[in-house]
Amino acid sequence: MFVTTAYALSATAAETDATKPATDATHTETGVPAKAEHEAFPPFDPSHFPSQLLWLAITFGVFYYLVSKMISPRIGGIIAAREGRIAGDLHEAKRMKDEADAAVAKYEQELAEARAKAQLIAREAGDAAKAEADAERSKLEADLAKKISEAEQSIAAIKTRALAEVATVAEDTAAEIVEQLTGVTVTKADAASAVQAAKG
Repeated sequence: MFVTTAYALSATAAETDATKPATDATHTETGVPAKAEHEAFPPFDPSHFPSQLLWLAITFGVFYYLVSKMISPRIGGIIAAREGRIAGDLHEAKRMKDEADAAVAKYEQELAEARAKAQLIAREAGDAAKAEADAERSKLEADLAKKISEAEQSIAAIKTRALAEVATVAEDTAAEIVEQLTGVTVTKADAASAVQAAKG
């Protein structure tokens, strides 16, 4: 331990005082000599300043060495590790955000393609249904026209046959009426000529 000259002198003075007979008055409560009350507190005594400054420099040097060689590198390592982890987390978050954006863009593209495909399929199905309906309508119209034509031909044939039968019935009726009224038998040719004359 570093001992200053002032400390050595004060220690010597204390030993000398201790060997002296206690002739001075002492404090009644503590038993301390009365002159001790007027001495300076040792840390504030200017004679002790060199020793205090020396120990301050030594303590500061040791503390600075410990901080610079042990504590500071550990703190720096912890800060660097945290910075690296934060940078890694930020990089990972950016990567995940980019992947999410790419997935959303891909989903939207696939959705747009699906909508376009659905519209194309619906349009093709509508066109096919329309074409099928047109073909079916054309077929039905052709069948209906054919049936109407056949019906008209049948009606014309029935009409012709009915008119022919009407003439025959008229001839037979006229012949019978003449025969009933006059008692004269009329030939078919005469009855036919009479019916034709009545028509004309």
